[in-house]
Amino acid sequence: MAVIEDLKEQEEANPSPEEKKQEPQLWKWSVIFLCLYGFMAQLKPGESFITPLLLSLEKNFTREEVTNEITPVLSYSYMTVLVPVFLLTDYLRYKPVLILQSLSHISIWLLLLLGTSLLEMQFMEFFYGITMAARVAYSSYIFSLVTPSLYQRVASYSRTSVLLGVFTSSVLGQLCVSVGEVSYGTLSKISLGFVIFGFALTLFLPWPKRSLFFNRKLQGPEEASSAELDQMKCDCPQPTAVKPVSAWRNSVFFQMLKELLNVVKLPQLRLWSFWWIFNSAGYYLMVYYVHILWNEVYPAIENKHVYNGGVDAASTLLGAMASFAAGYVTIRWSLWSELVIGIVTSLQAGLLLLMSTTSNIWVCYVAYALFRSSYQFLVPIAIFQIASSLTKELCALVFGVNTFLATILKTVITIIIADKRGLALAVHPQFLVYFGYFTLLAVIYFGAAANVIIKHFRNEKKPVTPNQNGDTELCSTVMVGNDAEKLTNGQV
Repeated sequence: MAVIEDLKEQEEANPSPEEKKQEPQLWKWSVIFLCLYGFMAQLKPGESFITPLLLSLEKNFTREEVTNEITPVLSYSYMTVLVPVFLLTDYLRYKPVLILQSLSHISIWLLLLLGTSLLEMQFMEFFYGITMAARVAYSSYIFSLVTPSLYQRVASYSRTSVLLGVFTSSVLGQLCVSVGEVSYGTLSKISLGFVIFGFALTLFLPWPKRSLFFNRKLQGPEEASSAELDQMKCDCPQPTAVKPVSAWRNSVFFQMLKELLNVVKLPQLRLWSFWWIFNSAGYYLMVYYVHILWNEVYPAIENKHVYNGGVDAASTLLGAMASFAAGYVTIRWSLWSELVIGIVTSLQAGLLLLMSTTSNIWVCYVAYALFRSSYQFLVPIAIFQIASSLTKELCALVFGVNTFLATILKTVITIIIADKRGLALAVHPQFLVYFGYFTLLAVIYFGAAANVIIKHFRNEKKPVTPNQNGDTELCSTVMVGNDAEKLTNGQV
């Protein structure tokens, strides 16, 4: 039996010429189909008009009900399902979670079409939270289809398809409302048709043979050799019978949990993780409530004068351009990161103050687009700064932990200022709170920037002193590099 298994492993490691020719075509068609699904899953023309629908005569909810009772459920739902969905995504190998996401989309639009009570709208927000948590399945699914050398390319394909879908959906929704004068109810029916088609696509998605954490043993030899964290298990003897506790402790997932402690030793990882947690929490709170703010600033009598879809389309396009431009920014990030984040955060604070005080809806629209694009500008920089010194497995875990902490923070803020059991603030006072929140963050970043810059120039003035062996002392960047190497090699 051992000989047969060895022969099978050799056959898998050395595929035939025909298999080698078929593999490139197979992954290409799989990626194309997944990108098509990513595009179609975003086609929900009524999404930009959910808040106007709830506040319209069709549903007839009050602004207080939408602000303090319906919208807060989204934060609670997202926090509740995020960790289970994250783990199930990897354990079930992506596809079942994408099917769950599609079913949740269908539930959202059915409730918007048929629901009339406050409880039904709260369930609608609950399913919306599931769809947001399940986005991790799409973003990580594509990496299971290709070899590591193609990760960067296919990641750009999947991201582009999603942004193109969001842009197309927003433009289509705006054209239906402003040009076709379609009612919000009809727009919901169109959205339901699109999400049903998206659900049909998920049934034909290829089923990956491996995943990042729980199904690593199914990797082929080529992919497995590229995973750096496999070194953790190479030095360990393989007993015939392993106890459950020791098996858990020797697992890759447990080893990476231990290595998370090393993240705090790296200044750039610590800084950008802080930004990811605190700034993204404030960003999504603004996004959740901005449509309510627009309705209060300009309560349009006719639907065709509601431009939510056009503004969402413009801000998506501007955000994509900002993300693209960020890839060409070449500065010394170890020195200037805090200052750049501080400048962007202070700009966002000013935009929030402008949105909360202006009575001009077009000023609100422009401020919103600039706020979103400034956030999207920093996202790829944060991803690079966090991911550059980590393995892809540990990187996924760090982003998961950061997102979960941001969700907890967002939920706490929602309970305090938005929920009817808390302060139950109206939308304008909420935006003033967000202004104060971002102002405080900007002060912290500027203080950290001053500290880093002063230390840098002080160290530059100091003469280089030899140590006892006659060698010169290494600068702090080398020590950071050593710590990064520890994380990359998977050694504690």
